[in-house]
Amino acid sequence: QVQLVESGGGSVQAGGSLRLSCGASGITFSRYTIGWFRQKPGKEREFVAAIRHNRATYYADSVKGRFTISRDNAKNTVFLQMNSLEPDDTAVYYCAADAGIILSSIRFQAQYDYWGQGTQVTVSS
Repeated sequence: QVQLVESGGGSVQAGGSLRLSCGASGITFSRYTIGWFRQKPGKEREFVAAIRHNRATYYADSVKGRFTISRDNAKNTVFLQMNSLEPDDTAVYYCAADAGIILSSIRFQAQYDYWGQGTQVTVSS
């Protein structure tokens, strides 16, 4: 049984930082691409960042230079370090996993097989 669990969300003022974690079980973690997506109030879920099995990383333009994705295969965990947070970053953040995703599809949520329940991030001005 595959399980992804996000943690680390919370409330922070603009300019602050948070680190989200995504813990996985039930998969051969090192072989999986892990993506972070977010859903802002009243909006569709959107791509934030992803890290492949070879540690190559990809970011949405809106977070590039502020967010960093990394992975610790020994702990079956992916991290999303979020710095210089803005009120527009307020959203529910989800992690997702897929073993066979191709590079051209890495930003598309439909390509990911497994999802966590999400963690709320609220940034106040």
